[in-house]
Amino acid sequence: MNEERYILFDQYLQEEMTVEEQDRFEKQLSEDHELASEFETFKEVQSQLRNKLGHEEEREAFTANLTQISEKHFNANKPKVVRMRPWYFAAAASIIILFGLFFFDYNGTPEFEDFNHPETASFVERGDTDETLKQAEKAFNEGKYVLAIPFFEELLSENKTAEMQYFYGISLLEEDHYKPAEAIFNELKSGTSVYKEKAKWYLALSKLKQKDYKGCKEMLQTISQDYENYDDVQELLDDLD
Repeated sequence: MNEERYILFDQYLQEEMTVEEQDRFEKQLSEDHELASEFETFKEVQSQLRNKLGHEEEREAFTANLTQISEKHFNANKPKVVRMRPWYFAAAASIIILFGLFFFDYNGTPEFEDFNHPETASFVERGDTDETLKQAEKAFNEGKYVLAIPFFEELLSENKTAEMQYFYGISLLEEDHYKPAEAIFNELKSGTSVYKEKAKWYLALSKLKQKDYKGCKEMLQTISQDYENYDDVQELLDDLD
């Protein structure tokens, strides 16, 4: 794909062509499958950009990042600084996406969903007849946390174990019940079970989900480097810096 084609694509989409130019362009599309494919890619990228850059602050951050990237990849041999038109940003973004370079974050802050990967619950052993336990496991693993919560509450009323508290706490957090979830994780954090460091991680994720980045970072810094998923801890810390 080249600059001239991007201009052509943009003019067509912006209805800046004359009737004759539009007819000629559409004829080219029907005859040139490569051109048609590139045009579809261009339209898709423009659509993605409109969705991604709905807010002015995000648009400005994107522009600053893309200017640097486009200057590096498109103006390596051009010392003259040229003001980029809107279509050029779409063009630059298209090539960056196509070549796997479009990996920067638009708003600069990590999201809960990026780090929330609940482990699979495995309570039921072969031959186990506890129906409530089966239902709790099934609902949790299917992501139906609102259904899992009452099952966990019933199980905990009969036998309070760290394992059941842990998965109950995750279910509450998934449903945005922050206070009770954090109360459970704090209790586990103060204990000596194998869920101690995991509880700290989920306390950090709770703060992240609530956009309390300072609280998230402070909790992450208390997690032992022996924690099995410490790579995630370090990655989130890096993203918060």
